[in-house]
Amino acid sequence: MKKYSYVGISFIILVFGIILIPRIVNRVKKSSIVENDRMSASNPIVNQKLSYIKINGKPRKVPEFAFLNQDSLPITNHDFKGKVFVVDFFFTSCPTICPKMSKNLVYLQDKLKDYKDFGVASFTINPRRDTPSILKKYAENYGISNPDWHLLTGEREDIFDLANAGFNIYAAENPEVPGGFEHNGHFALIDKDGYIRSRYDASGNPIIYYRGTIGVEEKKDENGEEEQITILLEDIKKLLEEDE
Repeated sequence: MKKYSYVGISFIILVFGIILIPRIVNRVKKSSIVENDRMSASNPIVNQKLSYIKINGKPRKVPEFAFLNQDSLPITNHDFKGKVFVVDFFFTSCPTICPKMSKNLVYLQDKLKDYKDFGVASFTINPRRDTPSILKKYAENYGISNPDWHLLTGEREDIFDLANAGFNIYAAENPEVPGGFEHNGHFALIDKDGYIRSRYDASGNPIIYYRGTIGVEEKKDENGEEEQITILLEDIKKLLEEDE
């Protein structure tokens, strides 16, 4: 009797094996199991479109601006229409975070050299010193070659209003800090229609701005904050290819 029981159990196992094993193999081949596990364990929204940064429920656009660039040419927000671009606030005599920020932007420039619709708008927060000729030398020193990378200067009040009210990126004059100015090292990402965009974090919230002070090779800073130039590069490409 036991012999027939074992034969029956063996037969059932064999039948289930014939039915299920090909399905499991097929799923593995398509990486569906691995991908689903990875997505749920780390970032379940990695494939979603980038977030629109909203103020009072409305997507936030780049504010109107008009300044002179390093070639003494007038540049406005309309010159970036149809381009994906990064915005940052810096000053050429900055002894702390600005050199890192500029190097990271040059890294992006070089990685995106084959894309004609990528630009950068770098606004100096020390316009009294940073004239177009000073900005021109700065561009040469850092190897800025993208014709759509504009280093912009103008009225001090207009620039500070653009940073603090327009983008909510902090910038202020402070004689007690190195260089005389304090600001954060955030990069804002702007799409072809002038909207501020960003990716979501693992909790489903937009990160809003990207850290610009940590290089790809550094990976983390002394506080354990991870570099975001890699994900910024990915998101720029995503916007460049959006709706193409």
